[in-house]
Amino acid sequence: MKALQPDTVAPPVARYSHGVEIPAGNRWVRTAGQLGIAPDGSVPPDAGSQAEICFGNIAAILAEADMHAGHVCHVTAYVTDRSHMAGYMQARDAFLAGVSVLPTSTLLIVSGFTRPEFVVEVEVWATAR
Repeated sequence: MKALQPDTVAPPVARYSHGVEIPAGNRWVRTAGQLGIAPDGSVPPDAGSQAEICFGNIAAILAEADMHAGHVCHVTAYVTDRSHMAGYMQARDAFLAGVSVLPTSTLLIVSGFTRPEFVVEVEVWATAR
């Protein structure tokens, strides 16, 4: 993958790329939106902990396809309030800590999810040879 960061565009406001070029012939993985549900069914009350679970689930899904965080080319995240952005972004940045080409990213504030305790949902696109 190649990050696309034109000099004519203002720098990203967080740790992401404005665009990512994907080589021809790559395999793709698209995850469903992951919620912050622990394996025992519990849901932590804070956005950061929920986001950590989301990214842990994503890591497990990618591993099934012999991929990892470095193969992620796009992240879409949903939070239910601006106050949840910091916790989400901390978990996202930890997930992407060792990545050389940062993915593109979209973060949306939504009115809610299927259950009121959910405050974060994350989905990714990943690609590899």
